[in-house]
Amino acid sequence: MREVLVFGVQTMRRGDMSKAFDGKVVVVTGGSRGIGRAVVERFASQGAHVFFTYNTNEAAALEVATATGASQIRCPQSDESAISAAIRGIADKHGRLDVLVNNAGRTSDQFLMLMPSEQWTEIVDDNLGGVFRWCKAAIRPMLEAHSGVIVNIASISALVGTAGQTNYAATKGAILAFTRSLAAEVGAKGIRVNAVAPGFIETDMTARLPRQIKQQNLDRIVSHRFGHPAEVAGVVAFLASDDAAYVVGQTIVVDGGLTSTAVMQR
Repeated sequence: MREVLVFGVQTMRRGDMSKAFDGKVVVVTGGSRGIGRAVVERFASQGAHVFFTYNTNEAAALEVATATGASQIRCPQSDESAISAAIRGIADKHGRLDVLVNNAGRTSDQFLMLMPSEQWTEIVDDNLGGVFRWCKAAIRPMLEAHSGVIVNIASISALVGTAGQTNYAATKGAILAFTRSLAAEVGAKGIRVNAVAPGFIETDMTARLPRQIKQQNLDRIVSHRFGHPAEVAGVVAFLASDDAAYVVGQTIVVDGGLTSTAVMQR
């Protein structure tokens, strides 16, 4: 492998990254579509043993598994026993767990005055509780190895207010705080924890937005377009790589400049 010295640090030349995760074991939650699928594709193409979860869409999961060679696991975000068993089984089989990407999450929009308590509780438990359960399970094998990376997928909804999304935004804001605290907790043990906050990315979730809302926000994006899932996956792969060895407890915003210049309106 060709290497160059940059400020005294050995790095791989561009083009030598095709197998950057060769032999690494990666778990991606919610990997059957959208950003999650792009993350699975990215790690699998770079030599990783990838496991991804899904909940209901078995056909989509099978398609991703067939296309990438990754392994699918049906595992609801709320099932702590199943999550623990999944992590334990993967770690026992491969003798390691290198990367956890917490991508699974969902929206259920409603104005707060009209939101039933169940609608609040379900989103908080899925989005935030799921991150808690997966991290809790993954930390054990990572601590034993004194090595590991966790990347939590949040959202710009954690940074900019959006009417009708108090439940979703609360979970994503909490994930950023959770990321910082967990990074402080386990960073000295060799485990790096960071977050990515995507903006408007071309996924099923954004496809459901009314045309007027799409256009309003498109007009405010510096890049004048919605992002692609692969662009988020690239940032996730960077954070999981050795190139990000000194990046700890941070949030990288991938939004085409939206939050730097504008306020979302709904």
